[in-house]
Amino acid sequence: MKKIFILIPIYNDWESLSKLLNDINQEIENINNFEFNCIIVNDNSTIEKSNFSKPRNIKTLKIINMKNNKGHARCNAFGLRYINLNENFDYVIVMDGDGEDRPQEIKDLTDKIKEDTEKSVVAKRIKRSEGVIFQLMYKGHKLITLLTTGKKIDFGNYSCLTKKDVIILSDKASLWSSFSGSLKKYISNYNEISSIRGRRYFGPSKMSLFNLFLHSFSIIAVFKYSVLLRSAIFLSLLFFFKAKFLIFSSSLQLLIILFCILIFLVSLRENRKELLNSQENLKNIEDILH
Repeated sequence: MKKIFILIPIYNDWESLSKLLNDINQEIENINNFEFNCIIVNDNSTIEKSNFSKPRNIKTLKIINMKNNKGHARCNAFGLRYINLNENFDYVIVMDGDGEDRPQEIKDLTDKIKEDTEKSVVAKRIKRSEGVIFQLMYKGHKLITLLTTGKKIDFGNYSCLTKKDVIILSDKASLWSSFSGSLKKYISNYNEISSIRGRRYFGPSKMSLFNLFLHSFSIIAVFKYSVLLRSAIFLSLLFFFKAKFLIFSSSLQLLIILFCILIFLVSLRENRKELLNSQENLKNIEDILH
């Protein structure tokens, strides 16, 4: 029987987590040939967690409490390293704790794994539940990412990783800043399932406009040298049109230069040393036995 660890970062959203665990429990009940375990990374929540029990179909449930708040991406990075170094596992499912990664798609992930046991699986977004403005901005993010990096990245954190790929990712500096960007860069061969972005169980989205831009730029920053090369090509092409379209060309050149500077500044978030030493931020581990 193959062992799957479900990795869920959480910050204050304990009510959603409790419902998510119950929904996961129902969905995995009829999934055969896999043992499901769960690790919650508590990102130094300021709200006291509610009392909840370990669902019947989840073999083990651990809550890893962190000393300092590091953010969603870094909780995922720490969690992958922790599982890689401390657990006996075959696969890791990475998912959000608010319901937007739908538990019913766990079966789709495991079915895909059964088809090809050696490849990781990502949840490709085919439909989103956010408002029109957010969806337009998200499409803009995907277009800019494609133009500046040459990479089409239409998946987020929701995925099922093989042990081999967890090992590959777990010491990469870019993982400290962007999960999906790192997966796209270092895992060249993976499978996909179609995924619908669900709605949050409780409360409004925590994705502010600033966090959305930071998330987008963090993904692009993983490919900063590709961005630099493509920008140099764009700048060269604009140079030839400068005489005819002086104001437009000059303005666009300035925007490209500023964009490159911003991407390289965001890339400073990548930190292999902090990733490798991330266990120093571990406060304690709670085993939820029943």
